[in-house]
Amino acid sequence: MGQTRTRSNVNLVGLTKADYNGNPTTLCQGCGHNSIASQLIQVGFELSLRPHEIIKMSGIGCSSKSPAYFLGQSHGFNSLHGRMPSISTGALIANHHLRGIGVSGDGDTASIGMGQFKHLVRRNVRMVYIVENNGVYGLTKGQFSATAEEGLKLKYAGKNDLPPIDICMEAILAGCGFVARSFSGDAKQVRELLKAALSHRGTAVLDIISPCVAFNNEDWSPKSYAYGKQNELPLHEIGFVPKRDEIEIEEYAPGEMRQVELHDGSLIQLRKLESDYDPTDQMGALHRLQWAEQKQEFITGLIYYNPDRPSLAEVCNLGETPLAQMQEDKLRPRPEALAQYMQELSG
Repeated sequence: MGQTRTRSNVNLVGLTKADYNGNPTTLCQGCGHNSIASQLIQVGFELSLRPHEIIKMSGIGCSSKSPAYFLGQSHGFNSLHGRMPSISTGALIANHHLRGIGVSGDGDTASIGMGQFKHLVRRNVRMVYIVENNGVYGLTKGQFSATAEEGLKLKYAGKNDLPPIDICMEAILAGCGFVARSFSGDAKQVRELLKAALSHRGTAVLDIISPCVAFNNEDWSPKSYAYGKQNELPLHEIGFVPKRDEIEIEEYAPGEMRQVELHDGSLIQLRKLESDYDPTDQMGALHRLQWAEQKQEFITGLIYYNPDRPSLAEVCNLGETPLAQMQEDKLRPRPEALAQYMQELSG
C-alpha cells in the first residue's frame, strides 16, 4: 500500500519523500554513490522540486547508473561515455525551463569526457554537474582514473606514475561560477551544497569524493572511506535556505550566534564565521586547491562562487517560451524568405 498523505508528511507541492525515490540500487552495498542518491531524494523533497521539471543526465560508469535511483518521476537520459555534457547542452537549450542534474564519474568526466566537460562549463549551461569521484574505473575492475594520486599503488593496477587531474581546478579555469567539493560520507554538507547548487543560475560543479568498496579501498588511499573521514577538513560550515519571502535579522558580530525561525516554523542557529577564506577569490581558490594537493589535504566546502556570469540560455536570448514548445511557424522561415535567401547565396 502507498504512503498515506497528511499535512505533516507532504511538501509545498503535495508530494511525500517517497515520491522522490527511484528504482532499487544495483550498486555494491556501502557504495558512496548510493549515499549521494539518498541526499538528492532528501533535497528534492525539502526544496519541493517538481519531478517533471527535472531532467537527469549521465554517461557511462558506476556513477552514471545513479540517476535511476532517485527522482523516478523525472525525465532522464543515459548518454554515451563522456558525452553527457553535449547531450545536456542540447536538452537544456531545447527547454531552458528544465532543471538539469548531471551525474558523472572521474573517468566519464576527467578522461574521455574532459573536452566535453570543459566546454559545458565555459558555456555556463544551467545545471548541477555532480562528479562521483573515487579515483578508479570501478565498472571495469579497478584501473587508475585520471584523478588518481601520483604514486598510488593498487593490488590489481600497479603504481600510478602520472599526476592527477583536479576537477575543481579545471572547472574554475574554465570559468565555472559555482565549484564545490565534498565527501559522500558527510551527508549534511552534501545536502546543503546540493541545495545551493540547484539555486545557481549557471553550471554548478560538485566534485564528491565517493569511495569504491571494491577497488581503491585500502585505508591509506586518499579516496577511501577511512582516509576521507580522518582527513576531511571543511573550509567552512555550509547552510542554505530556499528563496521565499526574505527573512531579515539584525546585524550581529563575527562569532556571535542568532536563532532564526524559518517559514516552516523550524528554528536554525546562525553563527557568523570568523574564517578568512573567501570563496569569491578566484586566484585564492586556485592557490588553496594547489596547496591542498601538495599537502595531500582533503578540503571540502564551497571553493569558488561567482553568480554574475549569465547562463547559456541568457546569452542566447531564448526568451520565455522554450524552443521545444514553439510552433513550426516560429522555428522555420517562411518558404518565400527561404527561397530569397537561397537565391542570394547562389547569386
